[in-house]
Amino acid sequence: MKLLHPKVISRMMLLPLLMLLSALSLAEYNGLTAEEKGLAIAREADRRDLGWRDSSASMSMLLRNRQGDESLREMRNKSLEVDGDGDKSLIVFDEPRDVRGTALLTFSHRVGDDDQWLYLPALKRVKRIASSNKSGPFMGSEFAYEDISSQEVEKYTYRYLRDETLNGQECFVIERDPVDENSGYSRQVVWLDKAEYRVQKVEYYDRKQSHLKTLTFHDYQQYLDKHWRASRLEMVNHQTLKSTTLTFTDFRFATGLDERQFNQSGLARMR
Repeated sequence: MKLLHPKVISRMMLLPLLMLLSALSLAEYNGLTAEEKGLAIAREADRRDLGWRDSSASMSMLLRNRQGDESLREMRNKSLEVDGDGDKSLIVFDEPRDVRGTALLTFSHRVGDDDQWLYLPALKRVKRIASSNKSGPFMGSEFAYEDISSQEVEKYTYRYLRDETLNGQECFVIERDPVDENSGYSRQVVWLDKAEYRVQKVEYYDRKQSHLKTLTFHDYQQYLDKHWRASRLEMVNHQTLKSTTLTFTDFRFATGLDERQFNQSGLARMR
């Protein structure tokens, strides 16, 4: 008779406990109002991703117009987790040649306007993105500048809508309404899977309440045994019939990045 390895036995004993804890956490939503439940789900999703410290990745951005013509851009991305505030991020374009060296620096905030600076090599200057322009397209893509910022819980008010199965996964469906009056969106409908609280889909509605865009997340991978990241994001604009695909490779975490790598005065030297 073959004996089970002690680690296998340990995992078998742990599984029922994890299932029980999951059931208890879902049961905690009973009795909450739709607003309270929506906020609780958003907070749990945020809590599960705490502690990643910093990350970097290679990115490609594939742009498609309504005729199906495509253009490709290659970038690098770095992010820094900030205790007590929103995250910081830096995106640098490497290809094609006409956008090489373009860099976007974002300081997200839990409360108040985010800070964003765009360096344009052709002009050799750093341009601050005004709050009133956050709804504008980022480098011709279907992602707005406000989509590039980290999606802090405090940026929205929430309401639970329903449970729904999406692509074979049981999901919470919640509505989140931007607090920022300069947002280009009136509301967003978000699907999060119940297993890991990962965002699976977001529907964006413009200020006229019309369905503007849909963002879907694909090919999630887990890092450091805790943090989930999608390898591919698909943003489709239903009004212009344009779309943008972001693909991420070579994710790295906790590499020792600090505030010095996220400095607006250094944007012009990003290569």
